[in-house]
Amino acid sequence: MEPLPRGANFQRCKLMWEIGLHIAGDPTTPYYGNRDMMIAVGSGSADNYRPWLRMATGAPHLAHAVCGGELEMSMVNPSGFLTQAYRGTGLFPEPLPVRVLAIYPSWDRFVYVVHPRTGLNSLAEIKEKRYPLRLSIREDKAHSTRVLVDQTLAAYGFTLEDLQSWGGSLQLNGGPGDKRRLDALAAGSIDAIFDEGLILWFEQALAAGMKPIPLDEPAFEDLQAIGWRRVKIPAGRFPHLKSDHECLDYGGWPLYTRASLADEDAYKICDAIAARKDEIFWEDSFTGIGQLGQDTAATPRDVPLHPGAERWYKEHGFKT
Repeated sequence: MEPLPRGANFQRCKLMWEIGLHIAGDPTTPYYGNRDMMIAVGSGSADNYRPWLRMATGAPHLAHAVCGGELEMSMVNPSGFLTQAYRGTGLFPEPLPVRVLAIYPSWDRFVYVVHPRTGLNSLAEIKEKRYPLRLSIREDKAHSTRVLVDQTLAAYGFTLEDLQSWGGSLQLNGGPGDKRRLDALAAGSIDAIFDEGLILWFEQALAAGMKPIPLDEPAFEDLQAIGWRRVKIPAGRFPHLKSDHECLDYGGWPLYTRASLADEDAYKICDAIAARKDEIFWEDSFTGIGQLGQDTAATPRDVPLHPGAERWYKEHGFKT
């Protein structure tokens, strides 16, 4: 398919898409600001716009909007949060009928790095020693990484508020590679970083002397029960990582819908992804369209495919 189908209406759609992308993609907008987009396909031929297919980016909680009929589909980062919605764990008190259409491939991990000068060898010791840790995390309290930090600390019996009460402090950032974080790292004014997006900061932290701390077995078990996967970063994946490190998977960006979406609609969505694959920006972990329906290191999936999506992958020769 050509990049822009011929026709005045498609030109107008493209114009509006570029406006929205520019505004929502402004890097100076805080993570909790107007930086998400909803795209609706429908009919504007009457006095009122009649939406048929509505899709949006946003927080994991949008699963409620998808299952409640406000949206037809959304994307979430990472896959672990869709697992929580499906199981009714963690953020979600009850299971939701979510189903996967495709998973955008994104290899990532969540790690907890601490500087040896603290004398800390485990996250449990932060509470035991009431250590005044200078911690670098995201500034948006609703951000998915903050949710995971809260879930992790809960497994150890304390909160960020507890940490601050005994003299700890939070160095706050937008994205994982925020200049504020990297400057603080260079200045030695932070003791620890809890985050994902490793390509943007992990190697710099290791080079500065920080060490990744693995979770203990009870914490791993608690977090796996919620829906997080236990995985490994192999030695050498990053130049300063000299040994394998066990941590939590933070990969995959599921495009998901509700179970009641018509099979033909789900099939059509997968068909659209395949037709426009050359216009989509893919990360290095992308190996082909079939990968989007499979469980791989970059597309972790613990939620079933929608039947219409599963049919599309199988009919096009892909395993699911």
